[in-house]
Amino acid sequence: MSDGPEWFAPKRFGYGAGLPIAWQGWVLFLGYLAVVTLAGFLLAPQSLTAYLVLVLTLTAMFMWVTAKTTRGGWRWRSGGED
Repeated sequence: MSDGPEWFAPKRFGYGAGLPIAWQGWVLFLGYLAVVTLAGFLLAPQSLTAYLVLVLTLTAMFMWVTAKTTRGGWRWRSGGED
């Protein structure tokens, strides 16, 4: 996945992404955390179901963008190849 932007570093061991390596990744990560936290205070006391649907939707979107913008894509890594 060298064609697109690289906002996240791949994990050295396992599957997925590590921390952001570009400002766009940090904005996405901190924005996700802020919206989930704010929704926890505002939405969860009124409707737990709505809160869970929102969090699951946001998490799926966050994971999709993260997978698309991780250097080398998401794949299993055993430590030494990258």
